[in-house]
Amino acid sequence: MMIDFVPDESLYPFESRWFDASAGRLHYIDEGSGPALLFCHGSPTWSFLYRRIVTGLRDRYRCIAVDHLGFGLSERPRGFGYTIAEHTAVLGELIDHLQLDGFVVVGHDWGGPIGLGAASTRAARVRGIVLGNTAFWPIEPSANRAFSVIMSSRPMRRRILEQNLLVEQFLLGRLGPSLTEAEADHYRMVQPTREARCGLTVMPHEIRAARPLLERLARDVPALLGDKPTLAVWGMKDMVFRPRACIPRLHASFTDLDVVELPRARHFLQEDAPDEITSAIARRFP
Repeated sequence: MMIDFVPDESLYPFESRWFDASAGRLHYIDEGSGPALLFCHGSPTWSFLYRRIVTGLRDRYRCIAVDHLGFGLSERPRGFGYTIAEHTAVLGELIDHLQLDGFVVVGHDWGGPIGLGAASTRAARVRGIVLGNTAFWPIEPSANRAFSVIMSSRPMRRRILEQNLLVEQFLLGRLGPSLTEAEADHYRMVQPTREARCGLTVMPHEIRAARPLLERLARDVPALLGDKPTLAVWGMKDMVFRPRACIPRLHASFTDLDVVELPRARHFLQEDAPDEITSAIARRFP
């Protein structure tokens, strides 16, 4: 199924583009010209998450932001499993279709391993890396694994499908960013029905199920991408990817790493600190 929603041009002032990947029809934006930045979102967001950053950088960079299948305006194809491995393969198809070379991959949440997974098999074409509140190694903390078990249970999967739980509570709830009602609706309206939310139900389970893929990335990323110029922009109030656990792991993985701490930002740092992120990218990749 496709999503019948047209974003407000005052909030999302971009031209929609489409790519017919092998698994389904992918929505993305491609704004500006110059060095390419490839923005990869996680769950339960879409390219709307990067709207302010793209607007701030498209005068100097070619900004490409993708909606993974099952998210945003992209198709919800039947037979697609919505696993991290499948999203990674689809992103790789888009990279090859656009013939990206010398690009910087930008990843948040699940967009980190998805983006790095596609980039690691195309390492010679990667200029650099930007990571924010993500992990590309097996997720071990008991709180994260408990979240995976609970949210993968039948009652909670039903709440995700029927009540849009991940969007309403974890993105738009008390601990989420401060958004206008119109901005919040842009996250709601791309997940309007049970059928549209099928991809959301897979993500919590992947915290455990994607372990083999994350184990491989934990080896491949330092080996294949570890010498690339890398920027970490980190929401220091994030309760999901805690800075004390994640930032040392990044230092161990990349030899040319800059870290920008965002003291007031939580998990969805692109909503909390877009100007700081925009400036950090521009400084790191002039």
